[in-house]
Amino acid sequence: MKNTIVTKQDRVLAALQNGENLTGKQIEARFGVGNARATVSALRMKGFAIYANESVDTKGRVKNKYRLGTPSRKVVAAGYRALAKASA
Repeated sequence: MKNTIVTKQDRVLAALQNGENLTGKQIEARFGVGNARATVSALRMKGFAIYANESVDTKGRVKNKYRLGTPSRKVVAAGYRALAKASA
């Protein structure tokens, strides 16, 4: 049996892959993350298309909810251009 360590980032990613939409506060409270924005940024840098969508709660407050999505063709093209510049 392989021994694997499940990180906080892994747990956040698993929740997003299960279709959950999470606010920064939910990520911090549920997974013990100190800075949800930094965690989301790190996952993005690993290649996951995580989007922040604004939503309004029942009291009229605007909140960002993170979700995992599919990148647009423009985003993929920009990534390939950046890789091409880096290797030139």
